[in-house]
Amino acid sequence: MTTIRQSDLIDSVADALQFISCYHPKDFIDAVHRAYEHERSPAARDAMAQILINSRLCAEGRRPICQDTGIVTVFVEVGMGVRWDSELSLEDMINEGVRRAYTDEHNTLRASILDDPAGARRNTRDNTPAVIHTRLVPGDTVHVEIAAKGGGSENKSKLAMLNPSDSIVDWVLKTVPTMGAGWCPPGMLGIGIGGTSEKAMLLAKHALMQPVDIQELAARGAKSRTEELRLELFEKVNQLGIGAQGLGGLTTVLDIKILDYPTHAASLPVAMIPNCAATRHAHFTLNGDGPALQTPPTLEDWPQITWDVGPSAERVDLNTVTAEQARSWKPGQTLLLNGTMLTGRDAAHKRIQTLLESGEGLPEGVDLRGKFIYYVGPVDPVRDEAVGPAGPTTSTRMDKFTDMMLGQTGILGMIGKAERGPATIESIKQHGAVYLMAVGGAAYLVSKAITSARVIAFEELGMEAIHEFEVKDMPVTVAVDAQGDAVHQSGPQQWSAKIAAGEERIMTFHPRAD
Repeated sequence: MTTIRQSDLIDSVADALQFISCYHPKDFIDAVHRAYEHERSPAARDAMAQILINSRLCAEGRRPICQDTGIVTVFVEVGMGVRWDSELSLEDMINEGVRRAYTDEHNTLRASILDDPAGARRNTRDNTPAVIHTRLVPGDTVHVEIAAKGGGSENKSKLAMLNPSDSIVDWVLKTVPTMGAGWCPPGMLGIGIGGTSEKAMLLAKHALMQPVDIQELAARGAKSRTEELRLELFEKVNQLGIGAQGLGGLTTVLDIKILDYPTHAASLPVAMIPNCAATRHAHFTLNGDGPALQTPPTLEDWPQITWDVGPSAERVDLNTVTAEQARSWKPGQTLLLNGTMLTGRDAAHKRIQTLLESGEGLPEGVDLRGKFIYYVGPVDPVRDEAVGPAGPTTSTRMDKFTDMMLGQTGILGMIGKAERGPATIESIKQHGAVYLMAVGGAAYLVSKAITSARVIAFEELGMEAIHEFEVKDMPVTVAVDAQGDAVHQSGPQQWSAKIAAGEERIMTFHPRAD
């Protein structure tokens, strides 16, 4: 019988969460690099370059890959021969590890978890509790698979109760385009088939714990219907032309992972959950010999990628920019932002709406006239940082507030990630505003452009407070121009047509010679 100490599990959980906040799995880096080398879409290639550079910077600086350091999901297999030397329950031990990881003063991680989700939505301040799934299995070890799942990708999860005669492939190909770009492709799709509704969702989530290996599968050939489905979906999803960040391109998914389970004769539950460009998971086993700590990779595992905005990029002074100047920007154009911007996301927008409806007006010191608002909830700074990783959040969540913001606050434009809805695009057009896109999955790289940051309103909201940022050469892309032209519509349409016409070919994976 193996004895597992309380401290060993706590230390192992805390170490794993700190590790995955900073280090991508090598298989994921290799897959993104292959996609980058193959990509022909300049916008998608640029986005993947930023993702790869951001990943290397995070590994060098031990800072979070993404400002959304996720909701912790844990799969635990406890051997029935294990004896615990512990005063805490299994869930309490895991949550203590989460608490220590997210409050580590040397690498503070963003606390995103809210209790009372249908009411006050109070931040728990330490990212607890985790979502924990436990199985008792034969043996005398404890095996843990742990992930930090970002909200942008988790929100795109889908479930369908299909008829047994329905096509899973057809459902996936119909559903993926409805997910938009808020899940920050390129990434992976986890698919669960069978069981019951909740079992299918659990299978899809667990599938995302597996390594990227579609190239090996393609080389050796499928040996089961599940593997045939992986290969078929990998090819057909990439043929959609959605591309990196939804900008149009040759790679939308890096892998398709599928787990299945027996199901009722009248049922065909199918779940699909995406993993984003901040894929984060780690695995460890406790056998009674102490904590299981992760081994940092060598920096040689990262490709040497350089990124250049190019001669066509336009520098913009946010302190003097005019509506007339903004109306001249074209979809897909690269801008380098300099000067002052304000931040605000879900909770701040809701507060602003309440204040405006009551007639109270905006808080003292918050003047949005002629300004840009950045949809971000940054990580707290450490050491000499002005701010921690500060990548964009999914802009579609702010669609319900956009017409109000454009009509009543005087903002000139917005910065975020992913597409905007049809009504929002029309509002942008009517107000002569613009929507700019920063790369999701490049949070630490973005933060390097922020020279100072201070909270100016709603401090009690934590990361959702309104900040004032001073930025220098922050790179963004014009995603919706003042005429309502949107790159998240035109880009995928263009590249799916090129692929269908045979003008461009999606990548076929082969094992690398090295």
